[in-house]
Amino acid sequence: MNNVRNWSLTVAVAGFLFGFDTVVISGANLPIKELWHTTPLFHGVFIMSMALWGTVLGALLGGYPCDKWGRKKTLLWIGILFLVSALGSALAPNPYVFSFFRFIGGIGVGASSVAAPIYISEISSPENRGKLGTLFQFNIVFGILIAFFSNYFFEGFGGANDWRWMIGIVALPALIYSVIVIRIPESPRWLILNKKDDQAGLAVLEMIYAPTQAKESFNEIKKDVITSTKVDTFFSKKYKFPILLAFLLAFFNQLSGINFILYYAPEILEMAGLGAKESLFNSILIGVTNLVFTLIGMRLIDVLGRKQLMLIGSVGYIVSLTMVAFAFYSQLGSLVLLLSIMLFIASHAIGQGAVIWVFISEIFPNTVRANGQAFGTGIHWIFAALITLVGPIVIDIYKENPWPIFAFFAFMMLLQLVFVLFMMPETKGLSLEEIESKMKAHD
Repeated sequence: MNNVRNWSLTVAVAGFLFGFDTVVISGANLPIKELWHTTPLFHGVFIMSMALWGTVLGALLGGYPCDKWGRKKTLLWIGILFLVSALGSALAPNPYVFSFFRFIGGIGVGASSVAAPIYISEISSPENRGKLGTLFQFNIVFGILIAFFSNYFFEGFGGANDWRWMIGIVALPALIYSVIVIRIPESPRWLILNKKDDQAGLAVLEMIYAPTQAKESFNEIKKDVITSTKVDTFFSKKYKFPILLAFLLAFFNQLSGINFILYYAPEILEMAGLGAKESLFNSILIGVTNLVFTLIGMRLIDVLGRKQLMLIGSVGYIVSLTMVAFAFYSQLGSLVLLLSIMLFIASHAIGQGAVIWVFISEIFPNTVRANGQAFGTGIHWIFAALITLVGPIVIDIYKENPWPIFAFFAFMMLLQLVFVLFMMPETKGLSLEEIESKMKAHD
């Protein structure tokens, strides 16, 4: 168990880089806009969303290296991509070079959201897979929190170059991660399924379980490998139910407005009447709320289950987003708005935030798990990129009062509640092979 926890913690550092790199741009947003005099459209495409288009590419293609070269090698290259991106973006002389290196970092983010959850799900037992899987999400929100702290403390640190320090500091954890990930073993399921190395796979399983349990797990994996076939393409009727689940979960994740709020938190708070430094500080409060409720989600995901957390989160989304829209519409002031946003973040952390990476990594069979994870995360990042791209444009349109934006997100969360109630199955306490059988029952 200690081995599994340590390996999961190591791999989950990719989530820290994911969160840090994704949100650190929020502090550089306005300084870059002033430095390079970007228009709303240019700023949305080249500055704010370029990393997310890299993320889409990394997510959609991330399944290939995971299957071809293994989970471990893919995770190592992810760290290298983050390192190169941070240094290149920080030293960029113009917006085009900046956007290129942000795109490179985005590939790392997308690939990490495929490789890390897969690896953790494949080394975990049914009893602790949810909790260990949420380590990735915990590290994402921890990275987000550190990014908010970092942006706050680098404000005023280097004058006109503050934003360069904000972006460049990501290189330090990227280097540390790249070194420590070398020490983890390869996924036993990848060794058995893809490399056809039963002896190596069994050896890793024996590092996870007692000898008898290791052999039972090995036999279960081998049985699944023997009975499974790769003749069917991923988008065949055979996998339609998990594909639909992954699509809808990823779609609703972004149509909650989570990335919109995280990316544009300082700007949204300034629209409510707060100053720039004050907005950055309140962004830290948002990050702390995210972290605390992610911890709660981690504690509950293997107790209440994935579906129950999604129900709680959906109701919280609807209430909080309605409050944000009403706060802007009625001009209730920055305090009410901040509290409403914090409730929204709490709802996300305990629901979608805790569930998405665990659930998508569970619902696909061993033979197509990497492709399934790539599909689900790809959908997630396509919508994240689209929402972030139009963010500056929508904010410019509703700069006087942005309440319709949040009313729209609240309506989408009503639809998510319907999806959770009537379509989403529970997966807690089941082995990956048992979940595969459960998915087949819906065909």
